[in-house]
Amino acid sequence: MELEERVEVILPGKVEPEGLELRRGPVPEPGPGQAVVRMEATGVSFAEQQMRRGRYYDQPPFPFVPGYDVVGTVQAVGAGVDRGLVGTRTAALTKVGGWASHVLLDAADLVEVPQGLRAADAETAVVNGITAWQMLHRKARIRRGQTILVHGANGGVGSMLVQLARIAGVQVIGTASARHHDALRAIGVTPVDYRTENVPARVRELAPRGVDAVFDHIGGRSVIDSWHLLAPGGTLVSYGTASTRDDVGSKQWPVLKILGRVWTWNTLPNRRHAYFFNVWAGRSFAKNRFRTRLRADLTQVFLAMRDGDITPTVAAELPLAQVAEALRLAESGTVSGKIVLTP
Repeated sequence: MELEERVEVILPGKVEPEGLELRRGPVPEPGPGQAVVRMEATGVSFAEQQMRRGRYYDQPPFPFVPGYDVVGTVQAVGAGVDRGLVGTRTAALTKVGGWASHVLLDAADLVEVPQGLRAADAETAVVNGITAWQMLHRKARIRRGQTILVHGANGGVGSMLVQLARIAGVQVIGTASARHHDALRAIGVTPVDYRTENVPARVRELAPRGVDAVFDHIGGRSVIDSWHLLAPGGTLVSYGTASTRDDVGSKQWPVLKILGRVWTWNTLPNRRHAYFFNVWAGRSFAKNRFRTRLRADLTQVFLAMRDGDITPTVAAELPLAQVAEALRLAESGTVSGKIVLTP
């Protein structure tokens, strides 16, 4: 009988997408408290685009297996783990390691995926859904009737942000290129073309008193503009530095500049607030609390998707062996939603 093998994608250094390598080896054995998940879907996020350039602010040293999240079925468990977990479809936030046919994880990090969700659809809700839910409800604490601005409203996190906000009864202004405007209007979003319009001026026309929250993944000058668009009592949530993806130099500096601005703004005598959101915050010193919160929040997103309140946006599904093509497509800026890799 032919033995099962593990296939994984290796990022060997700062390479073009075609420089990614496929490696084959034995399927790992789970140790105490661990589980082996047979991957059914993993995603291409902005983090991997930064990682291949050496620009993600806390990426591990090369070489490593990328892959920020994974959905799959538990194949085996180690000592101390309920054997009833075997055969269950689960999801996990990984940061790295997800681009593999089999992923070794701590069983406590697994979140069960409700029945009725396709693996690829559920995958769009893991890092993107967690990020959007926690920024909306744990940082900005949005309320019905408010108005928010979402940059990149057609992207992976952006599409989750606008759908979750609309469910909560919030009015959304979303930036996107013109080809995505009809789709945004169809879900009740007021689109602004960041390529042809003066975004701050246009947002002030739409929300003269300011917006109640801004969600900014761009960084750089955009963060400053976003802060000045807030209404009294408003909240800025910065969660990325997309504008610096192709820069050279320190990968930490763009984040440190935002952190410095956030600290300064929060000391000003006003009623506005600013945050730099990191989905991993709190894990290192309160792991159980982090896991409990993540499980609760991701489950809320999964249930909203299962019930049809959120429409998963899968831009394309490609096999793991075509990871270079998938990464190129994700970096092209021509797609809406998440690029999903399958076994």
